[in-house]
Amino acid sequence: MAIKEMTYREAVRQAMVDEMERDPNVFLMGEDIGRYQGTFRVTQGLFNQFKQVRVLDTPITEPGIVGLATGAAMVGLRPIVEMMTMSFSILALDQIINHSAKVHYMTAGQACVPLVIRGPGGAANQLSAQHSHSMEGWYAHVPGLKVVAPAFPADAYGMLKTAVRDDNPVIFTEHPTLYGVKGEVPVDMDYLVPFGKANIVRQGSDISLIAYSKMVHVCLEAAEKLAGEGIQAEVVDVRSLLPLDVETIYASVRRTHRAVVVYEDWRSGGFGAEIAARIGEDCFDDLDAPVGRVGGLNVPMPYARVLELQCIPNADDVIAAVRKAGL
Repeated sequence: MAIKEMTYREAVRQAMVDEMERDPNVFLMGEDIGRYQGTFRVTQGLFNQFKQVRVLDTPITEPGIVGLATGAAMVGLRPIVEMMTMSFSILALDQIINHSAKVHYMTAGQACVPLVIRGPGGAANQLSAQHSHSMEGWYAHVPGLKVVAPAFPADAYGMLKTAVRDDNPVIFTEHPTLYGVKGEVPVDMDYLVPFGKANIVRQGSDISLIAYSKMVHVCLEAAEKLAGEGIQAEVVDVRSLLPLDVETIYASVRRTHRAVVVYEDWRSGGFGAEIAARIGEDCFDDLDAPVGRVGGLNVPMPYARVLELQCIPNADDVIAAVRKAGL
């Protein structure tokens, strides 16, 4: 198995190339993904490699894109839809929730929808209120979908390949600020990272910091600062929201006896609140302090950079929550 250093963007691209070469039923569709090569250049070079038969530039109509992809998936194809931003998937909520997620159930298993909807989700730099949504928690609320949010290039590569091969619709969120992050990736046609399995990315004994996507990196930064004070924080990368690996999360909390859940989504009702609630219900007797939560401010994302930074959780916010937990 070849190990290559690549960016998160390159890892996502390589996963799509692998799956398109492996399976002729895999194809891409989305706005400006072909000749323009994608807003974030994730599909760079794929139009020339696979031609317009398998890399389809679509009109600006998210409901139409997802509706077409759902139908194509039902008859045996495996579409990968790129949302220019996951914020735009709001326009396709009826197709995603009422059709893609429910077809298998409503046909009593006679039809499957092997569909991947992927794209940048979360706040980039000054994309303002309509382009900065963290949608993964919304979708993790829906039975029939699978929802993943990898934080590292190797996971992005392996989990996207898993998503393409899954017979269920998968929401695959890529944080836009992670596209340039580099890491070692095991490039292999059959390298897969399973869903429903969290990962301990830093071991510790004093408190568990639980996060996914970009917030994993924020927690690692906070853990490094805390280590300088003798506080050993364990960092749990959730990776897969639906299905959710509660066993790994619970095992970490039972070792450290304290927990802080960190997520970029609005604090009120975000997916981190679900994780915190489950820890509170099932690990109550193991806790030495209430479960902490660090989430985004409950306001529309400002355009001004100085205000935007106030809305997004950072390492100092995580450290403040650790202090509140008694450390």
